[in-house]
Amino acid sequence: MSNLSSRLFLITGVSSGFGQAFAEAALQAGHRVVGTVRTTAAQQAFEQSAPGRAQAIVLDITDFNAINPAIERITRDIGPVDVLVNNAGYGHEGTLEESSMDELRHQFEVNVFGAVAMIKAVLPSMRTRRSGHIFNITSMGGFITMPGISFYCGSKFALEGISEALAKEVKDFGVRVTAVAPGSFRTDWAGRSMVRSDRSISDYDELFEPIRQAREQKSGKQAGDPTKAAQVLLALVEADNPPQHVLLGSDALGLVRDKLASLADEIEQWQDLTCSTDFSG
Repeated sequence: MSNLSSRLFLITGVSSGFGQAFAEAALQAGHRVVGTVRTTAAQQAFEQSAPGRAQAIVLDITDFNAINPAIERITRDIGPVDVLVNNAGYGHEGTLEESSMDELRHQFEVNVFGAVAMIKAVLPSMRTRRSGHIFNITSMGGFITMPGISFYCGSKFALEGISEALAKEVKDFGVRVTAVAPGSFRTDWAGRSMVRSDRSISDYDELFEPIRQAREQKSGKQAGDPTKAAQVLLALVEADNPPQHVLLGSDALGLVRDKLASLADEIEQWQDLTCSTDFSG
């Protein structure tokens, strides 16, 4: 890859999972990558993976006051960010009634507010340069829902909506926005990275316990391959007209198609009631 086609990627959460896969693929393709990590040990490990082209910053994306200074240092010392990949996030599992408001707040601080803060930090430069690509890693849980992950789905629905609206705001500035919605992949999302609320209400046992057990048993055996997802991301970076939304995985495709069909049926069933609210005459 020539220097002219090499880009500077900023990827949040490169220590594991999708973030690690995205960073490795970008580096192998000849790009430069700045990754956010949580510890100095992770910083050193990442920078040793590709000396001179892999750099890491210790950054908590919920420390909003630290984000702009971090981006300013990257721009000054390395260069302007060409591709932002908002990957950092986690899953929260628990029925809504058994989960606390603090858990809801933190889920949104990481999955939504942190991503938006990163966007706001890099967008002025992208807009001025009339160039850039923002990827928000959402989830099929930003389209479909299931019992026990209402806070997680809420955060991903929010990020999908923000991504779509942002894409319309910046399209005339040469800045592209893509929301990437993976299905079930072999990352640690359902394992170490998932926060689980304590159970306290027996009424939910019959519904929720089988779901929790199935998710735990499936962890590490999911159909999705993160390395293949990373190649998709690189292809989207090079695409002349990338999509605003893209699903990853056959499970995501099937489940989202089913959801859209069900929604269309429900809209049609209740369309008379829907239209009854208009002024008449």
